[in-house]
Amino acid sequence: MRRLGTVTRTAQGLAIVRCDDADVPDVGTAAVDESLSTVGRVVDVFGPVDRPYLAVSPDDRVGLPDLLGTKLYAR
Repeated sequence: MRRLGTVTRTAQGLAIVRCDDADVPDVGTAAVDESLSTVGRVVDVFGPVDRPYLAVSPDDRVGLPDLLGTKLYAR
């Protein structure tokens, strides 16, 4: 399991994650929280190459406001 980054904001029904480094996951990678609960999937990678952003589509049971400030990991 590797750390994706922290949810910095929400936009258009997606959680926006600031990556910790340039090692980004593939689109479709499952995103989990610290308790290993699946919160969604990576649907897009964008921004600067050295520290990009990820767009994570949340699962139906996850509230977007609850994800703000959460550290996410790749499963």
